[in-house]
Amino acid sequence: MGELVNLRQRRKQRARADKEQRAAENRILHGRSKAERMRDESDRLQTTAQLDGHRLTGRPERDPK
Repeated sequence: MGELVNLRQRRKQRARADKEQRAAENRILHGRSKAERMRDESDRLQTTAQLDGHRLTGRPERDPK
């Protein structure tokens, strides 16, 4: 006689495996490493500092109306 299989448990196992596979695909598509996030943050701060350093002072800012 064959092996007894609980279909409910098998269905849940398959659902978990499918969910994990989708999560792995999403990590590849959307995930960034910590080094990449830190590099982007550093670049953003450097650009902001450079732009602020080149800002002209003494001229009043235009009032956007």
